[in-house]
Amino acid sequence: MKASHPHLAAKGGMGPSRPGLLKQLNAREILTLLRNNSPCSRADLVRLSGLSAPTVSSGVAYLERKNLVKRLGPGSSNGGRPPDMLRFNSDYGYVVGVDLGGSNIRMAVADLDGKLVALWNVSTRGNRTPAKIVRLIESGVRELLKQNHIPNRKAFAIGIGAPGITDVQAGIVLSAPHLENWRNVPLREMLETKLTIPCVIENDVNVAALGESWNGSAKGVSNFIFIAIGTGIGAGIYINDRLYHGSDWAAGEVGYLLVPGAPAAAIAVNQPGALESAIGGHGIEQAWRKICLASGRNHGDRLLKATEVFELAERGDSQARKILHSTAQILANAISNISVLLNTSLVVFGGAIGTSEPLLKATRHLLDRNDFARPRLTISLLGKDAQLHGAIRLALDKVESALLMVEDGRS
Repeated sequence: MKASHPHLAAKGGMGPSRPGLLKQLNAREILTLLRNNSPCSRADLVRLSGLSAPTVSSGVAYLERKNLVKRLGPGSSNGGRPPDMLRFNSDYGYVVGVDLGGSNIRMAVADLDGKLVALWNVSTRGNRTPAKIVRLIESGVRELLKQNHIPNRKAFAIGIGAPGITDVQAGIVLSAPHLENWRNVPLREMLETKLTIPCVIENDVNVAALGESWNGSAKGVSNFIFIAIGTGIGAGIYINDRLYHGSDWAAGEVGYLLVPGAPAAAIAVNQPGALESAIGGHGIEQAWRKICLASGRNHGDRLLKATEVFELAERGDSQARKILHSTAQILANAISNISVLLNTSLVVFGGAIGTSEPLLKATRHLLDRNDFARPRLTISLLGKDAQLHGAIRLALDKVESALLMVEDGRS
C-alpha cells in the first residue's frame, strides 16, 4: 500500500499542461538554487540559473504563493537600489531520520535544510520482531512530532537505515540477522500504513555512507567506500555521486569476502562471513582470548574488547601488536582487492572498531606499500551519527523531487 500525503502526491490523473510543466520545471530549478545558496537576490538567481529576469521573477512569485520562499528585506548595495534578499523557507515541512540498530532505535526530526530539531531513542531489547519494531518507530515518530508541535501534514518523509540486505525499490528488508524473524519484511508498507507518511528504506551502512557524503569525511568526494567495522562488517559503495546497490541489493556485503585460511564453506546469509569472522569484534576478541589462555594473562580477570586490544598494542604490548598487525593485514588485503575492482579515491572507516586510530595507522602503513590500489584512508567524521545524518538525507532526497506537487494537480 502506498501512502498518500497532501504535500507530496497530486490528486487526479491529469498532470500540468505543457506551459504549466515548463513553469514548474523553472520553479524547481529556482527552488534548488535557493536551497543551496540562501540568502540570495533575484539577480543572483538570474546569474546562477541562466534564466531571464522575468522568468525568475515569475518563478519566485510562484514559490512565494506556496510559502516556499521568504523575503528577508533589502541586502547590501553596490551603489544602486539594495536588492531584496530571499531565502528558502526551511520550516515549510520536516523529515524524520531513523537509525534502526540491533539493540536500539535512534530517531531525529529535521527541517528541510537538514537542521536537527529533536532527537529520540529507545531500546529494542525484547522488541526485535518486525511488528514490534514498527510499533516502536510509529510511537517514536508520533512522540517527536507532538513534542515539537509539528502537525502530521508537515512531516513530509521518513528515511530509515535497516541493518540488513534491503530492496530499496520495494522497501523490503530481505534479511536482517541481528533482528528477530526478519526475512522479506515489507517495512515501508508497514510504516506507511501506520503513519501515512512516505517512507524510504535503505541498508544501514549505505545510509552511513550517504551521511558521510553529505556532512562527513567524504563530503565533495564522488567515489569512495565506507567500511563499517563492529560486531559485523559491511560497506557502502558510492560511485559517481550515487550509492551502488548491485543486481540483488547485496553490493557492499564485504563481511563475506574470503580470507586466506578460512574454511571453504558456502556463503550463508544468516551466518557470519569469513572476513567478519576474522576481524569483526568477536573474531578479534576470540583471538585475544586464545593468547590470554595460552599465556595465563587475565588483565584483571576481564577480557579486553577489540579496541582495548589495539590501544594496548599502541602502548607497546607485543602480543596485542600481533593481533593489531594481523587484523590490519587482513583489512589491507580486503581494501586492496576492493580498490583493484573499483579504484575509489577514498575509504572511510566507521563503526566501533573501524574508528580505532591504531587500526587506521597500521592499515595505512600496509597499503602504502602498493604501487597502486592505495586509496586515502580516513576515519568517519560523524561517528555513530553517520547513519542518522544519512537517514535524514535519504528523507530529504525523497522530498526534493516532490516539493512542488500540489493537492489539486495544478501548477
